[in-house]
Amino acid sequence: MELPKYHETFIPVLEILNTVESIKSRDLASKVRDLYYSELPIELMNQKTSSGANVLIDRILWGKSYLKMGKFVMYPKRGFVQITEKGKRILELGNLPLQDLQNDSDFINHRETVTSEKVNEIEDEIIKIENASPQDLIDSGFSTIETEVKTELLERLKEIDPYYFEKVILILLKKMGYGDFIETSKSGDGGIDGIINEDKLGLEKIYTQAKRYNENKVREKDIRNFIGAMSGDTSKGVFITTSTFDDAAVKKAKEAHHRIILIDGLKLVDLMHQYNVGVQVKTIYEIKEIDNDFFEEN
Repeated sequence: MELPKYHETFIPVLEILNTVESIKSRDLASKVRDLYYSELPIELMNQKTSSGANVLIDRILWGKSYLKMGKFVMYPKRGFVQITEKGKRILELGNLPLQDLQNDSDFINHRETVTSEKVNEIEDEIIKIENASPQDLIDSGFSTIETEVKTELLERLKEIDPYYFEKVILILLKKMGYGDFIETSKSGDGGIDGIINEDKLGLEKIYTQAKRYNENKVREKDIRNFIGAMSGDTSKGVFITTSTFDDAAVKKAKEAHHRIILIDGLKLVDLMHQYNVGVQVKTIYEIKEIDNDFFEEN
């Protein structure tokens, strides 16, 4: 007997979700384990990863995450999971092979949301696991986790209160090494959400504008209003959005007399991931190699 692969938990996860309106992720994993895998030997049930996590629970949770990527399940609120109509249709078929999920249009769109060219290159090289070196597998695994974290981070940003989103941006810029920031009044701010010091002494100021959009693109008009709201004491601005900028907006920012930096949703989550804003370190792995100097003869 052996532990199920994460993709072998797809149907068990959907079957449990089909019996409840919604459930906490951890409770879901425990129910799947107890109902479908209780006959496994105790040593397998208790098997741990190198970081101390239960392997079976971890694989079930990854199965849930992949189902979320394909929109077979959804997160109705923080920490909870719910089956979707798409998930119910798959459950009626009774089978969801990994290849079918990987070819699903929703899954592909999800992966492409924040997947970098580097990740694509790694995944193209690792066609079959038996052809992959241990380092290939590590790189692929880390890339997959990073992609999922960034995708979920972008989804969270699109859901939070717009005023809190503005504060998140200022916190990020502070983490990036800029000086103190000032949140502008929410009424009559003229399109300026915050003012940050470019340096620790406050010799130069930068104005910020944050737009928390789901699908709408930032338009040329938004950039024009932002430039117009910048007073004479600064010529620098940062415009951040969870979506993207249309071509006219990009053109307007490039042609402006002011220096305007545009940060779209993909760049935003890259920066937040890099500077640990809205994310935290879960596990640190150490990889060791032989110390050849230790064995050198004197």
